[in-house]
This record gives sequence, C-alpha cells and structure tokens, in this order.
Amino acid sequence: MKLITTLLFICVTSFTIAQSEYEPTALDPYGNKNPKAPKQLDDFKPMIGICDCDSERRNPDGSWAKAVKMTWKFNYIMNGMAIQDQTLKADGKHSGSIRQFNKDSLSWYVHYYASASPSPTLGSWKGKKTDDEKIVLYKPQKAPNGMDGFSRLTFYDISDKGYKWISEWVDPKETVNFPSWRISCVKREE
Repeated sequence: MKLITTLLFICVTSFTIAQSEYEPTALDPYGNKNPKAPKQLDDFKPMIGICDCDSERRNPDGSWAKAVKMTWKFNYIMNGMAIQDQTLKADGKHSGSIRQFNKDSLSWYVHYYASASPSPTLGSWKGKKTDDEKIVLYKPQKAPNGMDGFSRLTFYDISDKGYKWISEWVDPKETVNFPSWRISCVKREE
C-alpha cells in the first residue's frame, strides 16, 4: 500500500509540475516561453518584464493631455503558451491584455480589459509582426462620422531597452489616420 501511495504521489506531482513549469514563480516572476509554444511568442520577448512609461491621450480639442506615469508589465501565462500584460497607471485607470498566437491564421489575437470599463465581452484585435519589426493589430471600428475603418494598435521601436505604442483610427486604405493614445516605455526590469 505504501508503494502504491508513493507512486501515485510521484505521478500527481510530476503531472502538476509539467502543467506549470513555465508559469511565473517567486524566483522567476515573468515565467518562460514553453518550448512547444509558437515561435512568434518571441515577438513580445523584449517586453517581458516591467517598463516605466508615459501614457498620453488626446484631448477633445485635439491637443495631447499631460502624460500619466504608468508601469507596463509583461509575463508568460498558460504554462508559457501565451502572454499577459498589465498596466498600472498613476490616475488609477488600469488595464491589461491576453495575447495568444494562432498558428492556423498566423496572427496574434489580443483581448483587452480595463478597470474603468468592465465589459461582458472583451475588445479584441488581430495582427502580426511586420517586416519592419513592428507589431500591428487591427479591430474594425467606425469613425464618429460613421465612416468605416479600424482601430490600429502598433508597437514600434522595440528593443531590450524599451518600446513605443500608439493607438490610431485608420480608414480601410490606411491613408487617413488619427492618433488618440500613445505610450513610451523604458525597461526597468526583465
């Protein structure tokens, strides 16, 4: 009986460790990419860790509001198969996203949530890394005047030292764009 109990304990322990070996821990607070994950998880690898950022939104008159200080943390989730991020802003408006890469569509799917606007369904963008090393994501969105277009989110100037991000409305041909939110980040911790 003792042998059966010991073997059962070893099996359960091994199964549990295998399910969570790439999750964040006290020793590795951001987790690790699972070797079985799509290679595209490396698109966000330079962002894993914590950055200190300035977040600026556009005022109704078209000017840019004073920057709000924030931290932006990225870490691996789902046993290293996806990425989650979280922002903590000095104005108390926090947000986050879950980022999964779909091998079939060769696209990122990003699901966004925010403390200021709880929602029964999450906003979702789809996109990929471009040849010029940007990560560009789109979600259909009409302009205030009813014109068809997209919400376009772009990560750019990505390096181990930080990155920039911008949210814009663009028309279907991307000849018209209106930036509404921009963030500039410097790496604090990885």
